[in-house]
Order: sequence, then C-alpha cells, then structure tokens
Amino acid sequence: MEKGCKFGTHRVIEPIGSLPQGAVKISNSMDILSNEILIDVQTLNIDSASFTQIKVACNSDEKKMEEMILKIVDERGKMQNPVTGSGGMLIGTIEKIGVDFPDKTIKVGDKIATLVSLSLTPLKIDEIKKVNISNDQVDIIGKAILFESGIYAVLPKDVPEKLALAALDVAGAPAQVEKLVKEGDVVCIIGGGGKSGILCCYQAMKNVGETGKVIVFEYSEGNAQRIKDMGLAHEVLVGDATKPVDIYNTINEMTNGDLCDVVINNVNVPGTEMSSILITKDEGIVYFFSMATSFTKAALGAEGVGKDVTMIVGNGYTKGHAKLTLEIIKESKDIRELFEKLYV
Repeated sequence: MEKGCKFGTHRVIEPIGSLPQGAVKISNSMDILSNEILIDVQTLNIDSASFTQIKVACNSDEKKMEEMILKIVDERGKMQNPVTGSGGMLIGTIEKIGVDFPDKTIKVGDKIATLVSLSLTPLKIDEIKKVNISNDQVDIIGKAILFESGIYAVLPKDVPEKLALAALDVAGAPAQVEKLVKEGDVVCIIGGGGKSGILCCYQAMKNVGETGKVIVFEYSEGNAQRIKDMGLAHEVLVGDATKPVDIYNTINEMTNGDLCDVVINNVNVPGTEMSSILITKDEGIVYFFSMATSFTKAALGAEGVGKDVTMIVGNGYTKGHAKLTLEIIKESKDIRELFEKLYV
C-alpha cells in the first residue's frame, strides 16, 4: 500500500503544491493510503460563520441549503465554504486504518470527532439525511479521510455524541482563554451567548478570579439573558458589535477609561474587527476566534487608530483543548443541560 504525505499534499488537485486547506480542489477518493484513516461519517458540524452564510444565502430553506452543501463538496472534494473559507468538523466511526498510521491505540469501530477542519478533510457525501438549521449540524451518509497529521478525539462514553461534537468544534476557544486570561484581568467576550462564547465565559470567570471582571457583549437579547441566568459574566450588554464607536463608548464608560486587558471575538458575522480593537487597552490582547474576521481589516484598522495591541488568529488547535472543553461540560451542569437541549 502506497504511503502519502503526512500533511495530505498527495490529495491536492488544484493548485498543485499547496496544502489541502488552501487548495481549491482535493481528491475525495475513499481508497486510503497506508498512513490514512477511513471514517464512516455520521454528522458534520459546520462552523458557525459558514453555516450562517449558507443559511442567509438560502433564505433558511433547508432543501436549498442541502443543495449548496452537496455542490460545495462535489466541486471541492471537501466541505469548505468558498465565501468564508471555513469548514467545521465531523463525528464518525473508524472503518479502516492504514498500516503506517502512527497512532496504534485506536482501532476499527472507535467513534471519533475530528479536530481538524472540514476545509482540509477529503469528504464524500452519499446522502444528506437532515440539515439541522437550529444548531449548525448536518446528518449525512458518507465517508471521510483523515491524514497522518490530522488530530482527533475518541468520543467519551459519558457524553452524548452530538453534544461532544458541538463542544469539540469550538474547543480551541476556551483553551485559548485559559492560556491568555490572568487573575485580575478585565475581559470582554463579544458574541458571548453562542456555543464558543458560553465556553469562553465559563473559562474566563475561572481565570479572572475575585479581582477580575468578565463583560459579555451580545447581539441577541435571548442569548444575553441566558448568560445572566447562568451567572457566566459580571456584566452583560446587548448591542450591535458592527458599530465600533458605540461599543467603545459603552465599554470606556463601564471601565472608567481603562478598557479591557483581553478581548475575545466569537461573532459569526463580518465587520466586528474594530469593535474588538477599540475596546482593548494598549498592549492588551485581542483573540479573534471568529472565522468571519478579516485579518487585513484588523491589522490595518489597528494601525489606523493607533492601537498597540497583540492580535491572535483563532487557531482552533491548542494542546489539551479537547480535554479542557470536555471537562467544562462535565463540571458545569448548566452548560451541559443547555448543550443537550440545543444539540442532542
């Protein structure tokens, strides 16, 4: 059996020489090489920015959304939204393991969640069974390939599969919060009422301790109330994060001009870069987890307003991120019950 490149470049059709994530088209042949895994896919968890874009483009028509998803996968060999460039992740059962795949602890029949993006994962969909418009998940009959470099988690038996999928899809966010937020920090989480935002709020509240402060800025009044009810922030504000001066004035007044040490952006719509930057104090940190972020706008915008801030790209991978996120689900009864209601 032939062995492929550990990063999956042997799957790239166009342009040759690129990595699978940056490729326009990859091979989704389900004949595995010796260092690949074949997965029998159950559910796709399409990332929030991508799913929102598809939903808006299709006017929330589930049939049209199904057609758009099938078209993307057919044209690209993977689920990579051509507008947002992002993908998501999946859960499924290991069907075959190449003899040279490095992890010898996994076995055929294990249920896993991939922790690499669908934007680089060879995928073939035979049938879409259900587009779950309320939670970004798509139930399918299909197959996928995981490269040697691909990361994944064997699903825990004490957490429902779709709950684990939903949480692990955004595992990088709370794990980055755990790294970035210190005791005593003032933290603002923009888009704190969504899936990634809730996990970030929980971790931020743990990190800031008794002397810090967690502020949530949320567009949806319902999501904002949910954060209040769960006690996941010290202050919850409702407003439009695409209006940077408005949010700046509010946060500036609330912090007596000190602004925020760390800002976490989880918003799934474009145009919130400057809101995040303006409310961050000089030499503070902005973490853009949102895949709707334009990093060109962020970089040039910070320069344009004279802001000396550290801006971090929302890398979905951080060492230990899956473990930390699943621990949150086990620690917080409120979050687990909410996620079970939304995703199971």
